[in-house]
Amino acid sequence: MSKLRAGLCRLQTMESDSGLNLRYIMDKLKKHPATPLGTIAALFRHHEPQVTVGIVSGREVKFTLNAPYEAKGDQVTGPQTVSFAEGAILWNGNLYRELSFRPLKGLASFSISDVTIGVNFHWERKETQTFLGTLHFVVEESKVCAINELPVESYLESVVSSEMRATAGLEFLKAHAVISRSWLLAQMEKRRKAEDSGNSFFSFIKKDDELIRWYDREDHTIFDVCADDHCQRYQGITMETSPVAAQAVRDTRGQVLFYEGDICDARFSKCCGGITEEFQYCWENTPKPYLKAVVDNTQGALPDLTVEANAEQWIRSAPPAYCNTHDLKVLSQVLNDYDLETADFYRWHVTLTQAEISELLKEKLKIDFGQVTDLIPLERGRSGRISRLKIVGTKTTFIIGKELEIRRALSNSHLYSSAFVVDKLNVTDGIPSGFTLTGAGWGHGVGLCQIGAAMMGAQGFKHDAILSHYYVGAEIKKLY
Repeated sequence: MSKLRAGLCRLQTMESDSGLNLRYIMDKLKKHPATPLGTIAALFRHHEPQVTVGIVSGREVKFTLNAPYEAKGDQVTGPQTVSFAEGAILWNGNLYRELSFRPLKGLASFSISDVTIGVNFHWERKETQTFLGTLHFVVEESKVCAINELPVESYLESVVSSEMRATAGLEFLKAHAVISRSWLLAQMEKRRKAEDSGNSFFSFIKKDDELIRWYDREDHTIFDVCADDHCQRYQGITMETSPVAAQAVRDTRGQVLFYEGDICDARFSKCCGGITEEFQYCWENTPKPYLKAVVDNTQGALPDLTVEANAEQWIRSAPPAYCNTHDLKVLSQVLNDYDLETADFYRWHVTLTQAEISELLKEKLKIDFGQVTDLIPLERGRSGRISRLKIVGTKTTFIIGKELEIRRALSNSHLYSSAFVVDKLNVTDGIPSGFTLTGAGWGHGVGLCQIGAAMMGAQGFKHDAILSHYYVGAEIKKLY
């Protein structure tokens, strides 16, 4: 038996010398008792909750403790490395079932190397990020997962600064603080209900000729939310928090969006493209009354973009909207440096050659379509985003959805959105030489449109007016 395995066996018969044992930490991170009302609103009323955020996972994680931390009864500081070994966490030559580093002072921080941001997006990159709070390590699927635990309001200060520049207008930042808090608590509530009921969550529908898949909460089981765009951008204190961002969180402390007694699942995206989308066209088929399609201005009528001819006309035009802007002053406040690399977001064009699209689909869907002859929208949401797309090839025909699956299949990273129309190029004997996609918006388009909301703030709208525009019928309540 190897030395490492012997160490692990010894661990199985010993209590942890300090901190949490594995069962306790998993209970803390995963299991939550049901409340009489069955809602997180009742559980967290009057006091600020803690949130656990998945930062990074891998066979090895390198990090630096920038101030004294306590781990396994010892005071620790400086560079550290943990790795996966024989089903456990290897640190300083010892194996552990769990490992936690707790700050000895309130503002102590730690930095993690090679954190990927923008996973699978066109601006994906790695960077070193710095965080406050406690650092937990647990094992998941032959990897070590780093989890940051901290108070919700501290988390929100980072989210507001990570999602957009902290120099944005105060009313816009206040609106974003409310929806980021609401979305987080709604996800925590959803997770608790699923665990209490014991129901499994399926996020796809598979048939012989069709795959409808959506991406939401199903892959987060040992922490509340992840740190990337899949949930909300959270980059700790890597992004400097300005006084106005801190004020936005402070001024709205505990404020949450409610609809008929329930916390709103307050989704948001970069740019709706002129009309916001409805929840069921992007995720499970459970419409939410407060996530209706709304025109992104205060005057325009809502066209029916589920009708193909209307969608075609809408996407090929550029109707007035709050998010139809090239105001560099506002955009530079809303978008971080890597977001500013995306110049065209209200309307955009992508051209794929026949070879490119055939290879993309083979790689992404694991299907050999032969030569692609057509891309046919079968269903669109209220914003014009395609939720079911038929791909026709010389070898096979297949239907995919929902919007994110479509965006992933037709791009090396992600299309900006699935609100697009298709032009076939140089068709010979029924085979196009390529396709041009003309599209609208950036992201799924559900809920608040960040660029549109920033423009509303710049035009003098208060944060409650911004929220009532994007979340129909919702109201702001102070939870704690």
